[in-house]
Amino acid sequence: MTSTDPLLFNPATYDPAHFDPETRRLLKATIEWFESRGKAQLLADDAQATWVSDFLEFVKEEKLFATFLTPAAYADGDENRRWDAARNAALSEIFGFYGLAYWYAEQVTILGLGPIWQSDNEIAKRKAAADLADGQVMAFALSEQTHGADIYNTDLVLTPTEPGSADHEAGILFRANGEKYYIGNGNVASMVSVFSRRADLEGADGYVWFAADSRHENYHLIGNVVHQQMYVSTFRLENYPVRAEDILHTGPEAFSAALNTVNVGKFNLCHGGVGMVEHSFYEAITHANNRILYGNPVTAFPHVRNNFVDAYSRMVAMKLFSDRAIDYFRTASLEDRRYLLFNPMTKSKVTSEGEVVMTLLLDVLAAKGFEKNTYFNEVQRLISCLPRLEGTVHVNVGQILKFMPNYLFNPKDYPEVGTRQDAADDAFFWRQGPARGAGKVQFADWTPVYEKHSEVPNVARFYEQAQALRALLLHAAPDEAQQRDLDFMLTIGHLFSLVVYGQLILEQAALTDLDRDLLDQIFDFQIRDFNGYATTLYGKPSTTAAQREWAVGALRTPLADRDRFDRVWNQVASYDGAYEMRG
Repeated sequence: MTSTDPLLFNPATYDPAHFDPETRRLLKATIEWFESRGKAQLLADDAQATWVSDFLEFVKEEKLFATFLTPAAYADGDENRRWDAARNAALSEIFGFYGLAYWYAEQVTILGLGPIWQSDNEIAKRKAAADLADGQVMAFALSEQTHGADIYNTDLVLTPTEPGSADHEAGILFRANGEKYYIGNGNVASMVSVFSRRADLEGADGYVWFAADSRHENYHLIGNVVHQQMYVSTFRLENYPVRAEDILHTGPEAFSAALNTVNVGKFNLCHGGVGMVEHSFYEAITHANNRILYGNPVTAFPHVRNNFVDAYSRMVAMKLFSDRAIDYFRTASLEDRRYLLFNPMTKSKVTSEGEVVMTLLLDVLAAKGFEKNTYFNEVQRLISCLPRLEGTVHVNVGQILKFMPNYLFNPKDYPEVGTRQDAADDAFFWRQGPARGAGKVQFADWTPVYEKHSEVPNVARFYEQAQALRALLLHAAPDEAQQRDLDFMLTIGHLFSLVVYGQLILEQAALTDLDRDLLDQIFDFQIRDFNGYATTLYGKPSTTAAQREWAVGALRTPLADRDRFDRVWNQVASYDGAYEMRG
């Protein structure tokens, strides 16, 4: 688990005892920095779109990013520096709890480091480690205004210098020209990983990643694309000199480096989103449970309790899935690439659930949710960013679909994956190999964990739906035309995502001895969500008669239990007043 109390992160009681002493100290110091700054100041900084320079001073003083984001091989003897996905997730949750802008400064630093740590360029890697120790941040310059994050196209062009020219004699191999757009930290990054193409080579052979410095005179900052604390820059390079020591990747390897970097970066989205909804939940339940309408607390109304129980159940499920995904990412290897499915799941499914949670809570708070003195107001405005960063939900569900045949029909034996909270350096992140072969990845049999929990009524009922999905693909599978119809296939992808989501939720529930009532309530919404996507499939213009018959047959009613619901509601109500930010 990334936090305690017992399920949700609560700064007042947080004790990450499972981490090493320096990690515990830094996590608690980060919490104290935010709490000492105070809620009023944090909200004012957000309202005024104040750049997070004071926070980055704290990062520098504590060597926070240096400790958490430097692989052990470049730690210069510091045993506390390593790339550890478990503690990185805990830090992401804390950042999300206090403000997306702080999370974002780290997130784009992680992305900027991706092409560097994956490269064979020792000069660049040692410079990155030294810059992190000096408190610098990084940036990842892939997207462009015209092409978005289309890796196949870039207008940032490297022109080779002429042999014998003054440039060439000075060690300048290329001059870079072009613009990048939507580049976080592009205003201050000491190393900006820039994706480009050579003017003299066609196709993938011409791809180049190189490191630029935002402080260089040929690097021109144009402005901020958004009005936020986050500096999401657009910049232009004009005859920027590129030397051998700046080049990180060339040719097809550059393509893989881009995708593998995004794999690492995506993973922080889920825990950042968890932190955002947790803080919002504390504010929501404390307000609603103490607000009197028509002589009763707001929470006395049945529809309000329904919203809170649904929001709480979904929030806990977000956390269960995300925490379990850590274990698969940390045990990944070239022989075990299951993380390639769970990774886009954390990005698309978990972050989308964050939006659902906020809508449920906002429907209770109504006008209160827009008040400027609440953290809730900031989150309801920004929560929609996460599903749309590092590729849209559609892109990620499209990736998820590649894994569906092997996941459902072609299992493989793997060693058991336990909880990974050990102080290990996750070196595989930076040697993931070529970004291809997703359709060949195999998974352990997903059915035993469902059968193990089949005594939980709604788990058993959802398992019927999961088996029905397999039956659909065996007996009424999408034909060739439907497979080319992404709109149709995305609905199949969402149905499949629910099965994967349930698997890791159940695994983490077993590892953490999750309350049975809460687990049953989680699968109540899983059933309802499956019904929703099955109904959507029923209504698609290209759906066949057999598929419509399947959709109707796959519908299930969640098993209602008023006593269970009331017990989960009592869990929700127990958070009334449990946390209030200082100042």
